[in-house]
Amino acid sequence: MFSSRTPGLSRLNKTQKASMAGVAAAGVAAVTFSLVPGNGGSAEAGSTSQSKPASASQVAWSSTTDGSQASAVHAIIAKQHTSAKATASDKTKSEADAKAKAAAKAKAEAKAKADAKKRAKTAASRSATRKPVYPNNLDGWIRESLAIMKKHGIPGSYNGIHRNIIRESSGNPKAINLWDINAQNGIPSKGLLQVIPPTFKAYHVKGTPNDIYNPVSNIVAACNYAADKYGSMDNVNSAY
Repeated sequence: MFSSRTPGLSRLNKTQKASMAGVAAAGVAAVTFSLVPGNGGSAEAGSTSQSKPASASQVAWSSTTDGSQASAVHAIIAKQHTSAKATASDKTKSEADAKAKAAAKAKAEAKAKADAKKRAKTAASRSATRKPVYPNNLDGWIRESLAIMKKHGIPGSYNGIHRNIIRESSGNPKAINLWDINAQNGIPSKGLLQVIPPTFKAYHVKGTPNDIYNPVSNIVAACNYAADKYGSMDNVNSAY
């Protein structure tokens, strides 16, 4: 009698086992059918019926058919496993590609930010190195003084400053008055705008040299004093 179990069946899942059982049943049915005689082999009426044993070729054909069907089932199962592995492999590859793209995007964004920061730093550095260079003459001193005054909110114009400088010192930054009342009191007026030392000390603007004879320091301190007393150096038209 043929066994209903196929080698390796215990390792199959429920659906696969059911398929194998069906194949085995079909094989048994085929063998049984081969063993039952046809009508041509029936005994005469009234006599006892006897079954003829199946020939060796019939049994061999049934056994071969059953094995071929089992092999077909195994082939289908193997194909399903291969397909499942391929699907899993494709999914893994897709996930890996997505992660690689995300990592590349993040790296590109980080690089763009770093480059932008570097450009901003470079621009700031260039701006610092491009500090205006003023000529070392009356025009340059007045223009540099105006730039400093603008930062500190001190009013005054180029013409107003220039006019008072010409009247007070004729544009000589080392000018000193040794004959007026201030000189008699021991505090002579000095520099382009003839500032006395106490006034220079009180109205000196930080960031400029603490030197009354320095042309820019003298102009800025004098304009700071004039803004406090007269509103602006532009309003000064005589000794102040």
